Amino acid sequence: MKIIILAGGSGTRLFPLSRKNYPKQFLKFNDNKSLFQKTIERSLLFANPQDLIIVTNKDYQFHIKNQLAELFNSLTNKVSNIIFEPIKRNTAPAIALAAKFALEKLKVDENEILFVFPSDHFISPEIKFAEYVNKAEILARKGYIVTFGIRPTKPETGYGYIESDNVKIENAYKVKKFHEKPDLETAKEYLAKGNYYWNSGMFAFTIKTIFEEFKKYAPEIYKILENKTFEELLENFEKLPDISIDYAVMEKTDRAVVLPLDIVWSDVGSWDAVYDIMNKDQNGNVKVGEVIDIDTRNSLILSNKRIISTIGIEDLIIVETDDVLLVAKKGESQKVREIVKILEKDKNFKNLTEFHTTVYRPWGSYTELEKGDRYRIKRISVKPGEALSLQLHYHRSEHWVVIKGTAKVILEDEKGELKEFFIHENESIYVPKTRKHRIVNPGKIPLEIIEIQVGEYVEEDDIVRFEDIYNRIK
Repeated sequence: MKIIILAGGSGTRLFPLSRKNYPKQFLKFNDNKSLFQKTIERSLLFANPQDLIIVTNKDYQFHIKNQLAELFNSLTNKVSNIIFEPIKRNTAPAIALAAKFALEKLKVDENEILFVFPSDHFISPEIKFAEYVNKAEILARKGYIVTFGIRPTKPETGYGYIESDNVKIENAYKVKKFHEKPDLETAKEYLAKGNYYWNSGMFAFTIKTIFEEFKKYAPEIYKILENKTFEELLENFEKLPDISIDYAVMEKTDRAVVLPLDIVWSDVGSWDAVYDIMNKDQNGNVKVGEVIDIDTRNSLILSNKRIISTIGIEDLIIVETDDVLLVAKKGESQKVREIVKILEKDKNFKNLTEFHTTVYRPWGSYTELEKGDRYRIKRISVKPGEALSLQLHYHRSEHWVVIKGTAKVILEDEKGELKEFFIHENESIYVPKTRKHRIVNPGKIPLEIIEIQVGEYVEEDDIVRFEDIYNRIK
């Protein structure tokens, strides 16, 4: 058994907390563990760390590595099967890539069972889910493609549905048809009929089975899959169609069965869904951070740095970040996508949809404290033993003030020679324009620096890299 964890999604349905550079699978909610981390933990109930195959976008590789290290310090080296897609594609190419990886790199045979789990779902209780995994394994060994269907508890319009027929196969049913997200009246009809299930996007099958179905229904994927090695498949990944596994295979195959799950499940695809899965107080409120509420009921209130005070409100969603405040009526949070689209069209606000004020890098992170005409102020945090690239800027100078730890600074002098300096707390150094420079944290604690940028252009793309230990030089 191998577990494919799909962690490459870039949805912004939980904006402003979720951004393209930091999507919802990396967000932390109830217990200070991200949805991705909880998916890893859940998978380890029925698999070993070396049986996990994580497929993600190359832009998220350091989020993945950091969250694995945070979750399992002792197991980080064992959770090592990570595939970085060179370009974003959909679930069908991602599954094909992972299956090829399992065959070639993990040396399994074509009868190996693969489970496919998205990394951004909420599932409870997890022990019961593990029991369903065992049932799905039995069906997959018999050549079926098992899709996990969630028994609906309400007429939900935010999910696709799976319609089963009356042919029962052990604990599952033959799939009759897949249905797109319905309107409310149609969702009520589905709920009343009793043979419709929410489409969870989770699957189980053998490599042999899925390859045979790719050959029948997605020959453009199978042709590359059959004739290329894993490395060649990775190099030709952009040639694969951008198509989901549902459209490529599931809606066409006659080998699909749905295994009904009676559990609490959510794809956490909206702020209403976040409200549903989180713990509530006696007034039905979900409160995170500094919140003062008077006569407030059935609301989701997430505070970041400010105190949020509410009086006499009901059924509201309030989400505060450093740079955005969202206020929405419950039941309307699916429209957050429309806000994101509006921001993306405005060049002054497009960055809001891509980055938080805190941006994570392989060496640590930086937080934008203030930005104005010709200047920008950041707080930079460098992890022990890590280093920024050797770089220069054409349009800005920088002034660094160390507020915690010790910085080793590499700085080019007027003669073009690289000099080494050690800067301690409450000490500073000036970096002129067009001078090569680098920050290294040689210590045992995080290095904290205040950086003041001044110049005619202070955007992130004014960077020319010469050396980089994270292979970011193009």
